[in-house]
Amino acid sequence: MTSLHMIVGVGFRSTKKNKFRTYVMSITKETFINYLDTFVPNEQRSMFGGTGIFVQGAMYALLSNEKLYIRGGETLDQQLLELGCHKFKHVKRSTVAVVNYYDISPLYSSRLSLCNELIQSSIAIALQEKTVKGASRNKRLRDLPNLRLTLERMMKKSGIDDVEVFHQMGAVDAYLQVKQTQGKNVDQKLLWMFAGAIEGCHWTLLNESHKNVLLQQLEQKKQHYKPPRGAEQLPCDLI
Repeated sequence: MTSLHMIVGVGFRSTKKNKFRTYVMSITKETFINYLDTFVPNEQRSMFGGTGIFVQGAMYALLSNEKLYIRGGETLDQQLLELGCHKFKHVKRSTVAVVNYYDISPLYSSRLSLCNELIQSSIAIALQEKTVKGASRNKRLRDLPNLRLTLERMMKKSGIDDVEVFHQMGAVDAYLQVKQTQGKNVDQKLLWMFAGAIEGCHWTLLNESHKNVLLQQLEQKKQHYKPPRGAEQLPCDLI
């Protein structure tokens, strides 16, 4: 066989392999879409480099790299973490944003009934948060309770650009994101301030049970965050 024949042969096999891989990916995506359609009528949009799944304009699932992620929130975060579900990481230029969507692909394969319950909870949370966001759609970060211009600038430097992103991340991830970019000496009070901003109340009104849940989530998540070298520290008078 000549060298040209060998090259053509390898190229043909490579093309067949790539086509097969694309076919398998399409089947996987289509399978997840059909599965999600059994819960509610869905809309699809391009999100985070993948496909966002929406119900009544509220996003509750994400398909990316042959994996199914669902939106967390409230006590669902804790449940998903205990199940070993990993969060979706969106790489944008030099910034990595960890958003509040969890990979449940393994559960789809091994524990379908549990997967069904998690998706139903995620849909309910997405619709509820959409109602809350509707009231603050035109608000700036500084307009939320406990936040002001100084904190808004600090949050934007940490990749939290607007109210929608802030709500998507949740108080704990927003706190860790800021701590990662601003330095280790960020007071825990900032976590309460973020939680109050999301709940729509002054941070002093948060009850102890809510704070305990936040601290548990913080303990589980903080090991994945590593402050960069030379990160500037947040002056105490800012919080």
